[in-house]
Amino acid sequence: MKKIAVIVAGGKSSRMQEDKALLPFGNFNSLAEYQYVRLLQFFDNVYISAKSNKFDFPATIIEDGYESSSPLVALVSIFETLITVDEVFVLSVDAPLISTQMIEQLYQEAKHESVVIVARSKQGLEPLCAIYRRGILNEAKKFLEEGNHRLQLLLSKVMTQEVEMKEDDLFLNLNHPSDYQKALNVFRSTSS
Repeated sequence: MKKIAVIVAGGKSSRMQEDKALLPFGNFNSLAEYQYVRLLQFFDNVYISAKSNKFDFPATIIEDGYESSSPLVALVSIFETLITVDEVFVLSVDAPLISTQMIEQLYQEAKHESVVIVARSKQGLEPLCAIYRRGILNEAKKFLEEGNHRLQLLLSKVMTQEVEMKEDDLFLNLNHPSDYQKALNVFRSTSS
């Protein structure tokens, strides 16, 4: 079975005050490109989930099929677009420090009967670092129809397997300019 990853990059970035998917990172013009190139080394196909193609590099975009913006909208749009795909790894564009070892751990520990295999850090569940299987689609659509966009709650309604991650500090989401600066510093210190 082909391994497929989707980078979720359709958020509003309101706390960052600019589109974080387009912030430069590493040697790349954008965080989105950085995530895309590095995931291509581990997956057969990589897609970007977004409201539109706002990127300056060649990538296959899965456009959100709904007006509202949320990871739930992205998830439903992913499975409605990739109709022959049974499972995808989903990663937030603003989590650049998640290592391929952590992703590999999710795949190694994944149980056959699980609908979602999600990373758990000290902060709690990390729904945007998870393997989702098609079995979630009906419940996800129901949530969408009800206007309930809470992924954590959705995960409690399906067979969810939590995978404890030891590398906790790598779950840094870039919500504020200070988070972005911190991630750049960590990236520089680990890549030099």
